[in-house]
Amino acid sequence: MIIVAESGSTKCDWLINHNDGKVLETHTMGFNPFFHQPDEIMTHLRGNQNLSQVASKATAVYFYGAGCSSPDRNEVILSALVQFFRNAHCEVNHDLNASAFATWDGNPAITCIIGTGSNSCYYDGVSVSEQVPALGYILGDEGSGSYFGKKLIADYLYKRLPKELQDAFFEQYKLQKEEIFHQVYNTNKANVFLASFMRFIVPHKEHAYIREMVYEGLSRFAEIHICCYSNFREVPVHFVGSVAFYFTEILQQVAVEKGFSLGKIDKNPGMSLLKYHLTREATLNNIEKV
Repeated sequence: MIIVAESGSTKCDWLINHNDGKVLETHTMGFNPFFHQPDEIMTHLRGNQNLSQVASKATAVYFYGAGCSSPDRNEVILSALVQFFRNAHCEVNHDLNASAFATWDGNPAITCIIGTGSNSCYYDGVSVSEQVPALGYILGDEGSGSYFGKKLIADYLYKRLPKELQDAFFEQYKLQKEEIFHQVYNTNKANVFLASFMRFIVPHKEHAYIREMVYEGLSRFAEIHICCYSNFREVPVHFVGSVAFYFTEILQQVAVEKGFSLGKIDKNPGMSLLKYHLTREATLNNIEKV
């Protein structure tokens, strides 16, 4: 039984591939080694009935997560996984690897993540490489949910939103400055809090203010995280994540203006990632038989 987990900072999608070929999808909160410790991760794993039922049956668990970019950070997640899935081979890798593997079609490509946070990589079928680092929601995450949430909240507090959006936002959230400050400055999930306002942004995506904000953010993302690759005009550029999915039209405009070719856009790459691992395992098994 193979289990694949694809985790952002907001949520983690788990795909459980049973031996009969059936796939069960379940979800937990997102696990990020910057913000979570093994005990907290274990508590949430035990709290998921679907995972608890198969914990002892799993033979391999592949976890890909935001923040899992070094051995020390990966160990935070891995130590919880090996305790919970006690009979399984467990691996923890960066979410960039997940995006590259999920969108791999046999051809070298640039793959971008635009969800709660943002990042990009180049994958040639052998190695995944970054040209520039992701700087997180305070210094970077251009074009992401947290990036747009931060801009929206700032303009709301400054009373710079168009009146119809200002009124609609207050009517939906009833947020005061003190509560916003508490969530941003006194909790360890400020990025998730900021990104949660995509639930307001997406339904208003046709508003001129929103379109301009998203265009500016995606253009800046492209300048920093796509145009940095010397061959960005020669290979397709794939995207995974909800922001890329919901704003495909604006992304297409940015692609034309920056001169890159838009490839796949996958809102939830979990199933594609599972297929990658099943194909890889089948290939390895065939090699061993030979």
